[in-house]
Amino acid sequence: MTLQRNNFHTPNKLHIFTIDHSLFTIDMLLKILTVAGLATFEIYAAIPAGFAMGLNPWVIFFASLAGGLAGVFIAVFLGDKIEAFLSKYRKPKKEKPKTGMVYKIWEKYGIIGLGLLGTFTVGAPISIAVGVGFNAPLHKMIIWCCLGVLARAAIFTGIGHVGASAIS
Repeated sequence: MTLQRNNFHTPNKLHIFTIDHSLFTIDMLLKILTVAGLATFEIYAAIPAGFAMGLNPWVIFFASLAGGLAGVFIAVFLGDKIEAFLSKYRKPKKEKPKTGMVYKIWEKYGIIGLGLLGTFTVGAPISIAVGVGFNAPLHKMIIWCCLGVLARAAIFTGIGHVGASAIS
């Protein structure tokens, strides 16, 4: 793979550099950043948006993976800050009985279930928030949510590619 700097400008697009004869443009960079930005909070919107913008499935996968992983670490960082802020003003609550659907899922599947299944259903930021609520070890939640983001990006990009190939 060769990387060469181009010093030419076409009327519609500014070309930054060439990678194996395919032009990487500002337009393409904005599309990639849009997919990554959407994937930070909602990967279900990011992958279809990437296909709608005509991006390569590998580009969509890596952009949604990067955005999803950024969402995990943003949720961890902000979760600590929000919890510290709220704990200053929160009154101690009485211990409630541990019943309900979320607690049953937590008891049955633990951190692995919350990190993987939670990431697939409600997203990594919410899974991390629930894990923090259950006093789960944060480093384990980060690992399992990152693996969930990786699996989700791979599976849904693959499904999108097969669907897009079937349509065209």
